[in-house]
Amino acid sequence: MKAVEVDNLTKRFGQFVAVDQVSLSVEQGEIFGFLGPNGAGKSTTIRILCGLLSPTSGRATVNGFDVAAQSEQVKQNIGYMSQKFSLYDDLAVEENIEFFGGIYGVPAAEREERKRYVMRMAGLEDKGGMPTRLLPGGWKQRLALGCAVLHRPPILFLDEPTSGVDPIARREFWDLIYQFSEAGQTVFVTTHYMEEAEYCHRLALMYRGKVIALGTPQELKRQAGLPSMEQVFVEMIEREEAGA
Repeated sequence: MKAVEVDNLTKRFGQFVAVDQVSLSVEQGEIFGFLGPNGAGKSTTIRILCGLLSPTSGRATVNGFDVAAQSEQVKQNIGYMSQKFSLYDDLAVEENIEFFGGIYGVPAAEREERKRYVMRMAGLEDKGGMPTRLLPGGWKQRLALGCAVLHRPPILFLDEPTSGVDPIARREFWDLIYQFSEAGQTVFVTTHYMEEAEYCHRLALMYRGKVIALGTPQELKRQAGLPSMEQVFVEMIEREEAGA
């Protein structure tokens, strides 16, 4: 079974087509990247796949569950980290972890062990009582990621998770993504950082609601005859504009 399957997925808001007949599939344990500029439709697609928005047409399944008909089952099988920092700034680090452990239904007998895991993963073992608002950006993002995996979901959706953090923190965050993938979790990540595209196993390049290219970073660069994903993406957009 594929982790994610999408077939002609479309989402309209009035006359505006935010997601335009997107089709793709993601293997279990794969790091799959959505690359594109702001407004390309990446976040809307993610929200549909997380069961937060209903598609206008088309079909998608996540861990075998239909996103339109079985949205509650989808939500139980995923971890979701939104673009904006989603934790509570007025709570301490430990309080955020405990709160989300309850939200995600982590069994009471496991909550303490899972809390220690998140604290260790985020490098916050000695900062449990610190107000979350005082954490640097990189630590906040790792804490948000830790809260998203408290319930051991098989699939993670990370919507521009490294936006606004420094390059070192970004690299450390991606080290964690690789650890999840190696442990068998599927990671679906959106980004507009071109260098992050190189970290993904496969990519979908998205522009104006459409997937304009799909493949591994190496395949896309080889097909375009260009050395970097930034150059590939610029050329793909220029082609789309010329054909519009």
